[in-house]
Amino acid sequence: MEINVLRRGNIHLIQLRGPLRLGLAVDSFRDAVDNAMASNNPWLVVNLAEVPMIDSSGVGVLVKAMASAKQRGGAVKLVNPSKFAVQILRLVGVLDLFEVFEEDDAAVASFGQ
Repeated sequence: MEINVLRRGNIHLIQLRGPLRLGLAVDSFRDAVDNAMASNNPWLVVNLAEVPMIDSSGVGVLVKAMASAKQRGGAVKLVNPSKFAVQILRLVGVLDLFEVFEEDDAAVASFGQ
């Protein structure tokens, strides 16, 4: 799993590449989310375009990130999740928690900052 974190103003853009499943991938993603939240900027965009699969532990980190962001007045928005990721998020009933965009710029702009 490769993780690239960019800043766009007060917004953290987290780009993931590789399967998001239990183990080092989920641990690294959780660390990236925690570091972003620690900066008091609870606005996250997570690009899932290059994530071919996601398991329940990956979904759990996404849901926890959203809950944490909302508590701080922010949100987590997803960019271009793979068909598999959309199916998993829908299957576990959490897809509707997230706004989904086709590109990073549109997701960042949706925060209106």
